[in-house]
Amino acid sequence: MKIPVGIPVFVAAAGTDPRFAKMVSRWLVSAGVWLLFASVVGLLEAFRLIDTEILADHAWATYGRMRPVHTMTMLFGWASMALTGLAFYVVAKSTLLPMHEPLSKTELVFANMALWLFNIGVGVGAVAMCMGDLNAGREYREWPWYAMAPAFASVGICGVLFYRMVARRAVQGIYISCWFVMAGCFWIAIVVLMGYQTFWTAGIPDRIIDGFYIHNAVGMWFTPLAVGMTYYALPKLLNKPIYSYALGVLGFFTHLAFYTVIGTHHYIFTPLPMALQTTSVICSVAMIVPVWASTGNFLMTMKGERLAISHSYSLPFLLVGVLGYGLASVQGSAESLRFVQEILHFTHYTVGHAHFAMYVFVTFLIWGCIYGLVPRMTGREPPIALVTIHFWLALGGIAVYVVGLSVGGHLQGESWVDGEAFMESVRVAGPYMVWRAVGGLLMFVSHIFFFVALWKMRPGAFTMAFGGGQS
Repeated sequence: MKIPVGIPVFVAAAGTDPRFAKMVSRWLVSAGVWLLFASVVGLLEAFRLIDTEILADHAWATYGRMRPVHTMTMLFGWASMALTGLAFYVVAKSTLLPMHEPLSKTELVFANMALWLFNIGVGVGAVAMCMGDLNAGREYREWPWYAMAPAFASVGICGVLFYRMVARRAVQGIYISCWFVMAGCFWIAIVVLMGYQTFWTAGIPDRIIDGFYIHNAVGMWFTPLAVGMTYYALPKLLNKPIYSYALGVLGFFTHLAFYTVIGTHHYIFTPLPMALQTTSVICSVAMIVPVWASTGNFLMTMKGERLAISHSYSLPFLLVGVLGYGLASVQGSAESLRFVQEILHFTHYTVGHAHFAMYVFVTFLIWGCIYGLVPRMTGREPPIALVTIHFWLALGGIAVYVVGLSVGGHLQGESWVDGEAFMESVRVAGPYMVWRAVGGLLMFVSHIFFFVALWKMRPGAFTMAFGGGQS
């Protein structure tokens, strides 16, 4: 049975600046809106793989345009905005800033300005891609520069605000969550500048930059922020310190050392320099060190807390996310090996792996942090029934999705290795596209329940209950 947190939530929220709470809530609600939009587009594409005639007569709705709308909106509209919103709260709390005014009035103006810049970037990017402006179809870079520019400026503004918050911290040390947040803002600036420069936009150099951008957009932005949020949320919700701060530091620096050069494993058996391919494989395997430093740290922190997890509505999301972090990384390291890529590369298996990482790891951690931390900021808890339904639909949906694509992708790769006609591999994988659509449908429904729960946690009712402010 899940138990509401109750009085501690209201006590924690009582001293929080309502302007700050509303700003963070706007980031999260915006992210939730983009999650629903991206889910609809993704579900359309899943059913289109079953019936290719769906909206076939509309150029704006072709698969080549709608797929990047789904991926870019999910990555930057949902995950980026949700993590950024959470980061404002986590940085403020972990630096022990006075919550009655963690940001000055001027800083709040810039935080809200950054929010609207990010929303503009996501919206303009989606429209531009539907109109056919896809930045030469470079993966995860399909937004044209005029869509990426406002989002890039938004992250820059947030990075400065995070730095200012850490600079005036009320504690001597800098907690590991702040390390990950500030580093993520710095790293993504380098990644985007490298990805959108115009010097290497043709031939082999473009593919090298493509691998660098694809993997580092995930590993040097989403991963640091998701892991950083967990380093604060998990000890907070369990009311105990993290198992080992040293493991967190180890994970941080080895992540920086190994992750930045693994993108080329997307291009094994291509004309790219063999030394670069081999380096990417070695560092992909070495990524087990930073990932399991943090995964083990989180699991050891949860050791002996089975009762707390079973009674919490937020900790189960964090548990799934932590396990997803460790398992998805091991899967990715294994996929980088050449003898594995001979069968699985360019198949639906890779799509399953990508969703396993971004959904089970990143998104479940986001949900766990939202359910665990937002009530402490707004004084409003989500309906437990909605959270429970959301959890099981999302977990069941992604399980059906990943298993279906993993099996179908493996059969698809074996068909290629056996030298069968390409259309035979399409026929073999066809039934598993139904699994993909069913899993996607379950996830979409779960997102509706999540958004309703998120909406019910927005600030406003708390201040009304205590006799002040407006809803």
